[in-house]
Amino acid sequence: MRLRAALVSAWLPALLLASSPALAFLNDEEARKAIVELRGRVVVMEDQAKSRASELSAASAQNAQLTEQLVAMRRSLLDLNNQLESIRGELAKLRGNDEQTLREIADVQRRQRDVAQGLDDRLRKIEPVKVSLDGRDFMAEPEEKRSFEDAFAAIRGGDFDRSVALFSNFQRRYPGSGYQDAARFWLGNSQYGRRDYKEAITIFRAFVNNAPEHPRAAEALLAVANSQAEMKDPKGARKTIEELMKAYPQSEAAQAGKDRLASIK
Repeated sequence: MRLRAALVSAWLPALLLASSPALAFLNDEEARKAIVELRGRVVVMEDQAKSRASELSAASAQNAQLTEQLVAMRRSLLDLNNQLESIRGELAKLRGNDEQTLREIADVQRRQRDVAQGLDDRLRKIEPVKVSLDGRDFMAEPEEKRSFEDAFAAIRGGDFDRSVALFSNFQRRYPGSGYQDAARFWLGNSQYGRRDYKEAITIFRAFVNNAPEHPRAAEALLAVANSQAEMKDPKGARKTIEELMKAYPQSEAAQAGKDRLASIK
């Protein structure tokens, strides 16, 4: 109402002045109509002013709302940035934890490999192994194999006393071994090497009796003959060679025994 009164007060004199030349020639009725028309214009202008004011007020309210939204968005953006930094920190921590976990896993795997290797080594020490000797295959324990090889190394090195001790101990320790025949044969050779011919003859005879089909049986009989010759028993040596030539006529030992007969007197 105050706005309307102010507009009327401001515009009405101007309108009356602008129209006063025309109103001077109007009668009272026409003047009243003119005034009514002017008032109508004032009302229209007042409505337009109100609408404009309402629009401005709405725009101002909208601007205020947009400002609040912008502030809220900025606040949300700040929160998101804070959350992002927190996430980055957590990721860095997780990466650190992952690296530590990977190191721990690598350590566990390494220990597992060491344990597995140690287990394999221990199993290799106790698991039987395949042995091929004198044309025969058999299974032997690793320690059994090492014991025979140690004794054989001694006789090859010319240490006949040690080889006698090692082969004798082997026979007692492994009575059912696949090495037994070979151990007996080389024990006889060890005794021959230390010039204990009587004991050598006993061992070689036992070897032939227990394993007449052994590839070294003919050699054992020739060794018996040589031992008898060394003991100054030419008769016994010739008899043994005849036995050798009869039992193993195609062997190299039989041929060697035949050649040996000429030197036995």
